Amino acid sequence: MYRISFDVGGTFTDFTAIEMGSGFTRHFKTSSTPHDPSEAIETGLRYFVEQEGLDPALFEFIGHGTTVATNMVIERRGVPTGLITTRGCRDVLEIGRQTRPHLYDYAITKPAPLVERYMSIEVNERLDADGNVLVPLNEDEVRAAAEAMKAAGMQAVAVCFLHAYRDARHEMRAAQIVREVMPEAYVSLSSEVLPEYREYERFSTTVINAYVGPRMDRYLAQFVTRLQAIGMTTAPRTIHSNGGLMSVDTVRAFPVRTCLSGPAAGVVGAAQVAGVSNYPNIVTFDVGGTSTDVSLVLDGRPAFTTSRLVADYPVRTPMLDINVIGAGGGSIAGLDDAGALKVGPRSAGAHPGPVAYGRGGTEPTTTDANLVLGRLSSDTLLSGRMTVDADASRRAIEEQIARPLGLSVEEAALGILRIAVANMGRAIRAVSTEKGHRLADFALFAYGGAGPLFATAVAKETGIDTVIVPAQPGTMCARGILLSDVGFDFVRTGVVTATQQGWAEIQGTFAGMTQEGADWLAGEGVGEADRRFSYVADARYDGQNHEVQVDLPQGPETDFATFMTGFRASHRQEYGYDIDGRPVEIVNLRLSVKGASALKPESAHKADAGEPSLGTRQVYFDGGWFETALYERARLPIGVAIAGPAIIQEMSSTTIIEPGFTARIDSTGTMILEVSK
Repeated sequence: MYRISFDVGGTFTDFTAIEMGSGFTRHFKTSSTPHDPSEAIETGLRYFVEQEGLDPALFEFIGHGTTVATNMVIERRGVPTGLITTRGCRDVLEIGRQTRPHLYDYAITKPAPLVERYMSIEVNERLDADGNVLVPLNEDEVRAAAEAMKAAGMQAVAVCFLHAYRDARHEMRAAQIVREVMPEAYVSLSSEVLPEYREYERFSTTVINAYVGPRMDRYLAQFVTRLQAIGMTTAPRTIHSNGGLMSVDTVRAFPVRTCLSGPAAGVVGAAQVAGVSNYPNIVTFDVGGTSTDVSLVLDGRPAFTTSRLVADYPVRTPMLDINVIGAGGGSIAGLDDAGALKVGPRSAGAHPGPVAYGRGGTEPTTTDANLVLGRLSSDTLLSGRMTVDADASRRAIEEQIARPLGLSVEEAALGILRIAVANMGRAIRAVSTEKGHRLADFALFAYGGAGPLFATAVAKETGIDTVIVPAQPGTMCARGILLSDVGFDFVRTGVVTATQQGWAEIQGTFAGMTQEGADWLAGEGVGEADRRFSYVADARYDGQNHEVQVDLPQGPETDFATFMTGFRASHRQEYGYDIDGRPVEIVNLRLSVKGASALKPESAHKADAGEPSLGTRQVYFDGGWFETALYERARLPIGVAIAGPAIIQEMSSTTIIEPGFTARIDSTGTMILEVSK
């Protein structure tokens, strides 16, 4: 039997297949196909079936990571969407919050709402904050709104009523009417997508869910059809933004939960692999062709958040706290209007890709810079399956960067990499030092096709002494899917003052949520012995507007004193202080349910037979050209020490060991790079 997973990225689609029993692992990468992401998936799966000879009927698990929903929002390729809302709330999406990402930059504009104003239609209905009906739902107005949307060609409808998080009866009845009038429409309810207070975030998240829903549904249908054509009959699971897996039907209902699908898988896998190597505190550093994703793992637990921006639209749903910037192997380098060198956020992506790929790209990228400096060679990309033209990279950098700046080609290429590294360093500080953590206490866990290329330079930039590079780092996100659990999140909103007397009611609400979570896991086919439940309360001091998350270690059995101690500790970690005697409000109760995965990280390593040394070549670092040793990663034995400068090659990535670092392979096959003593 086999387990296979794949992650659809902006430049490459990565695959990992494991043979159960023997534990033999196969990896594969192919160029992504943005016009139809399922096409690249089929290409990779056919490779395993036709080239590797694996029987498609023997795949017992198929895992899927995707950024299709995110890309639809970024590129505004969703469907025409309408909004039915409470009278007086028509402009919630337009008004938003009075916050600015850069206070004094008057050139910044808000993105246009995904629902045009004429398709944001108000109806009479009203609940109060406790869920009591103040104004009954006017069903005739709902029907008229649906008729207008049908006539206008709307393919999706979001239903967002005031205080629907407390009582969904009006939204549910409105949805029934919309489906009667528009049976083909995709309908999203805020009470199902995000049953939390704060109207702007709830409306935005629900509208995005509706906006991407129909096309996500078609993509999933194509994806499943391609699996069946190959002969794979196992129902696939998709990883969502909190690092859990869910069925295709759940993804169809909540596509907005896949906004960080692939990156979340990488963080989950990194935490587990680093834990086996006894590194519980890491900064994950995932560099692909288009972006760099960084996150913090403390004591083996990834950091979580409940909100983020996707293309400047707020999305509020439980997710791993991942900072994404436009810096990757395909990041384009050029001169700005003032003649200064700039790298990213624009990317060459999969098509046309870097200049060296010979697919029509004309602007130099960080991959072209690495080729010019000898850090990559024409025979190392995908183990030689991808041919590249280093001379074309050199000409592009010389003509567009070096000559205008009066630099040598090598100086220009190194300058491109230095700017990329500085951008990556800022992203790492945003999830660590800016949140009160000391980077010296963490190791940098580098993966993605380009992560190990930049890792030692970024470690020097940020003051980190240890770098961890897993085996086949370019397919880490796909591997992380195999290490992920089935999971989902539930939430209840109710602003109450935390008191000893009222704590029993909180415990009772959690007990009801536990049953709801158990029912969902049962529907996903997870047995009772494999179920895990995690409980969190969002709380704040009276008078505050933002909450901190407080873990409840005993779930519904957690006592009030334990909650208060945890709240004060969380508040000190987030804000640096706590206020003795100030009343505390509980805002949201959260339950995360997981169904344990059958797969665990490898705990033993055996090197392939053969000589690990591949000779030497000239590589450019700070200070000029260095004679640099080359090694085949899979042939390196446990414990051998390799001093930089050196280059470690494997199919999915290349690791640069800069001067001043030493590398070794630990007993699990993970590479540990440390500052030389």
